[in-house]
Amino acid sequence: MNGGHMYWGFAALIGFGLLAPVAGIYPTFLMKCWCFALFACAFNLLLGYTGLLSFGHAAFLSVAAYVAGHTIRNLGFGPEWGILAGTLSAGVLGYVFGSLAIRRAGIYFAMITLALAQMLYFVWLQMKFTGGEDGLQGVPRGMLFGLIDLSDNTNLYYLVFAIFLAGFFLIHRVIHSPFGQVLQAIRENEPRAISLGYDVDRYKLVVFVLSAALSGLAGATKTLVFQLASLTDAHWHMSGEVVLMTLLGGLGTVFGPVVGAFVIIGLQNQLADKVGSWVQVIMGIIFVICVLVFRRGIVGELGRLLKRPL
Repeated sequence: MNGGHMYWGFAALIGFGLLAPVAGIYPTFLMKCWCFALFACAFNLLLGYTGLLSFGHAAFLSVAAYVAGHTIRNLGFGPEWGILAGTLSAGVLGYVFGSLAIRRAGIYFAMITLALAQMLYFVWLQMKFTGGEDGLQGVPRGMLFGLIDLSDNTNLYYLVFAIFLAGFFLIHRVIHSPFGQVLQAIRENEPRAISLGYDVDRYKLVVFVLSAALSGLAGATKTLVFQLASLTDAHWHMSGEVVLMTLLGGLGTVFGPVVGAFVIIGLQNQLADKVGSWVQVIMGIIFVICVLVFRRGIVGELGRLLKRPL
């Protein structure tokens, strides 16, 4: 998004985030949406701007969720330390996974990330501190910096929104920096980027770690919201959902993943009680329609109509 459209988009995003709870929208629903919006934005940084399709991003969401929950509940640290520990653990895991995966490209890269994530899923299933199928429950929200009571949903909501904004603006800064321009050059023509002298593998690894850490930030925050970390966070379905959110909203757009996350979480919230497990079938139909009819996604198509990249 350029010029005035950029500022209007940011103003609308911030205004909605600040006023939504006042307008009577359920705070817990909003917090879930912001967490997944950050997760989708982090994934979009990897796929939309670098061209790397990861099918294992749920691994970073889950490791941060479990580490944050364990740090807060079992080790007795405050929520800020739990979130930090979760984010760092996701970054470290991203470095390990990325070091292995970037040696391959295309479908091989995607399958390696999926295989590594599934291995981690079974590790969480077997380890005692995760609670196995029951999950790590009863994570206390605690006091932020010893001053702000996060058991108050309003306080927690504005913390979650602030975390989302911090991650969102970091991603925006990255994609509009010289580093981001190199990433887009790699996406468009990797051999040419190599011929210009760029260490492509190093750039891929850095963006993979950054995407993993931001996904972990979303996962750690989500644990604080629901006071729970579960195997759902690590399942391959979660990796599929973030792909759907990104494609539906608009791949390679700034605001697309946010819109996609709100649409998917909103549909799941509305349809879960009405159609039960059929909600997954509906999500699949939406994915097919998105790919066949409007491949640019909601925001991408809107940007085409406005003749501005959103």
